[in-house]
Amino acid sequence: MALAGLMPAAHTLALFMAAALVLNLTPGPDMTYVAARSVSDGRRAGVVAAFGIGAGTLVHIAALALGLAALLAAVPLAYDVLRIAGALYLIVIGARLLVLPRRAAAASVLKRSRLRAIFAQAVLTNVLNPKVALFFLAFLPQFVDPPAGPALVQIVVLGLLFDVQGTVVNVAVALLASSTTHRLRANARAVSLLQRLTGAIFVTLGAKLAVAANR
Repeated sequence: MALAGLMPAAHTLALFMAAALVLNLTPGPDMTYVAARSVSDGRRAGVVAAFGIGAGTLVHIAALALGLAALLAAVPLAYDVLRIAGALYLIVIGARLLVLPRRAAAASVLKRSRLRAIFAQAVLTNVLNPKVALFFLAFLPQFVDPPAGPALVQIVVLGLLFDVQGTVVNVAVALLASSTTHRLRANARAVSLLQRLTGAIFVTLGAKLAVAANR
């Protein structure tokens, strides 16, 4: 099948990419997580987190293709279970950062999280947010062009384009956030403060997700 048969019409695709850019530039839990990781663990960690969010988005695209997003929309209990699991996960991450050693001597040698762990946390942060699945369910089909080819294939292609664009935006956020805190990391007290600020952000995100009622 030709590539043209997998894509909506050019004007539809242009409209989609413009709408996607606006949405990807809108701050949300994923962008906040990336920025927080950049602040607390540095540029590489932020970039890894951005790619982790992108990998999590692939899971949502696959879920939409398999019909799982429709299940979340139809079964309130499934939505609530996933939402609470994601909220608890973020709160646990934040709580661990908040209870790090407070001694100034220890603060200067605080170990940064392993990049593999940061990537995994980013994936789970995205996957355990059912609003992402519901967003794709509501957003992507609006740009499907039936004469252009199979709707399911177009949805997957649009989802991948959205994911790539979002990853680029999050990488830019990671670079910007890390550059603004580079000097602070040279100070032991600042390192400790940044760790706890990140923890507070994660706890806040978790609490916000836990009480979210709008679907």
